[in-house]
Amino acid sequence: MPGPGYAFIDDSERDNVLEVLSYWREHRLDFDNPGNAGMVRRFEDAAAARFGVPHCVPVNSGTSALLAALAGLGIGPGDEVIVPGYMFVASIGAVVYSGATPVLAEIDESLTLDPADVRTRITPRTKAIMAVHMLGAPSDMAALRALADEHSLALLEDNAQATGGSYRGELLGTIGAAGAFSLNPFKVVTGMDGGFLLTRDPRLFQRAHSFHDQGWFPYRQETGEGEPVFGLNLRMSELNAAVALAQLAKLDTVLERTRAVKRSLLEQIPERAGMRRRRLHDADGECGTLTVFVFDSAAAAAAVAEHIGCKPLIDSPKHYYGGLPALAALGRGERGPFPFRVPGDLDTARDYGKGALPQTDDMLARSVALSTGVSDSYLGAGNGLGPSATPQDVERVADEFNTAVSKVLG
Repeated sequence: MPGPGYAFIDDSERDNVLEVLSYWREHRLDFDNPGNAGMVRRFEDAAAARFGVPHCVPVNSGTSALLAALAGLGIGPGDEVIVPGYMFVASIGAVVYSGATPVLAEIDESLTLDPADVRTRITPRTKAIMAVHMLGAPSDMAALRALADEHSLALLEDNAQATGGSYRGELLGTIGAAGAFSLNPFKVVTGMDGGFLLTRDPRLFQRAHSFHDQGWFPYRQETGEGEPVFGLNLRMSELNAAVALAQLAKLDTVLERTRAVKRSLLEQIPERAGMRRRRLHDADGECGTLTVFVFDSAAAAAAVAEHIGCKPLIDSPKHYYGGLPALAALGRGERGPFPFRVPGDLDTARDYGKGALPQTDDMLARSVALSTGVSDSYLGAGNGLGPSATPQDVERVADEFNTAVSKVLG
């Protein structure tokens, strides 16, 4: 199964879906916009309550959540958004489609934004820093928030891979100006697809809500407080909301199980000369969905990965800036990959190709992940364990990994 939420699907998801279908059947002759009282609105209210924020915008994907957040922040042409070189393509793609310029920054041994490098990338055009909580673990939010405050920048959280995670007691996705979440099948909990945006800012909420629903003010009102926006149709469906609502209620259980599996695995895989665990900014706050080991050399990481049937993290093109040919084309001023941008609309040519972030290249080439909740071979973690793993399963995977490491490192 791709994400841990799948292991917990039961009658509650089915009952919610059947409730939606029953409503549609009973009201098919007089059906008229049940959304305000339907599953989407119920999910919106439940997510806002669960994360302790006043505003939630349910959308059809995590990508749409990012795009709506940028629209809510008023970011567009002429603006720059700092994004890590290790992310999912949607993080950069949302910035590109907003009309703004993505500015790539290095990651550190946490595999998240390196605040020291971020500082060097800030210019008078910088409007936001996007913290991407990769592989279920938080970015260094204290340092990034201090930078954002110092330079009057928005701090946007891409929390697609870390739903329910926290940083020093604060829930991820609620620390910055806005948090974007994904509910696709590879995430902590799922709606089969979909996503949502959280914010405490009423103006950002109004703009993001209007953007995701054809310019209507919140809850499909023709007028309201705020400003008119040309919007798109990025709405979450009732069926996705039905599944997501049931999954949201299980979030604590899902996290408890994935974290327990990871703790058990780590107890049986010791650090050793030539290999250490990924650095975590808050070990208690990470989701536990993936376990990453960093080797002293890329050759060792590649050899271990080959032994256990996976690959180093650098070999996942849409998670690595150097694997995005469309991004490199943007830097060269080409129009082809970008239907809504003027050729050469960047202020200067930018090098987005492999090698532009040597620290990121090095870290990803030396990192290998085992699944402890999310199984995704494209991400580099198609092997390992799921939330239903038995002690015997954990022992088997640990033995396989330890054997591979011993063969490679001696």
